[in-house]
Amino acid sequence: MITSVANEKVKHIVQLRDKARLREEEGVFLVEGVRLFREVPKERVAECYVTEHGVELLGFVPEGAEMVNDTVMAKMSDVKTPQGVLALVKRREYGWGDLLQNKAPLLLMAEDLQDPGNLGTIFRTAEAAGVDGIILSKGCADVYQPKVVRSTMGAVLRLPFLTVESIPECFEKLKQNGVTVYAAALTGKSVPYTDPDYTKGCAFLIGNEGNGLQASTITAAETAGQVVIIPMAGATESLNASVSAAVLLYEAARQRGFSAKKCNRSIDYC
Repeated sequence: MITSVANEKVKHIVQLRDKARLREEEGVFLVEGVRLFREVPKERVAECYVTEHGVELLGFVPEGAEMVNDTVMAKMSDVKTPQGVLALVKRREYGWGDLLQNKAPLLLMAEDLQDPGNLGTIFRTAEAAGVDGIILSKGCADVYQPKVVRSTMGAVLRLPFLTVESIPECFEKLKQNGVTVYAAALTGKSVPYTDPDYTKGCAFLIGNEGNGLQASTITAAETAGQVVIIPMAGATESLNASVSAAVLLYEAARQRGFSAKKCNRSIDYC
């Protein structure tokens, strides 16, 4: 059992928790908590650390796991009340083929999203709505930041995604593959989000929480696709980014014949 926070393995986990560059260099990220750990494919677990309480919650000792005491787990953990289960997980790299493999793909694009909770929720919502993949600008929060990973509720383990230098640079690639971009923004060319036909290949584009999409991105989207708005009553100026994504994605899902009968999981309102 590891009982010292000065242990080299413990120090390494803390560095991986806090340093995005190190996570990228080593091709790993941290998964914490019983529920999320159960979602990780066995072959992707590089290291695992559990406390006695964690073993009780899991009901078993994971293969190859190292026991640690509560003090060590608290040092490695990113949450105030650790559940006693933490794993180092191998990343999976994706390419355009993973996002565009379906005939009429449904994609989500995000530009410069900064809030980890928002980004994680968008992953979770996208998977629930049947999205085929996510495209992120380099200015977005790190997908493998612990808070983002937790907020995805496991979606980050299953949903293909790409990080690109510039969102507008993707427009031609999408067009060549029959995917129309629908940017969420208010301009003179905006139409209500319920007007377009989303049954063909489409990609919804969401902007930064405070500033929305960059002006150059909006201009490019008006040329390459279409700009849509979500009508709002009252004095509200905008919706939360993850809420906007949910509204748009579920409209596309509705048009595509999405129904509870086609779902392989029970409805979860958590």
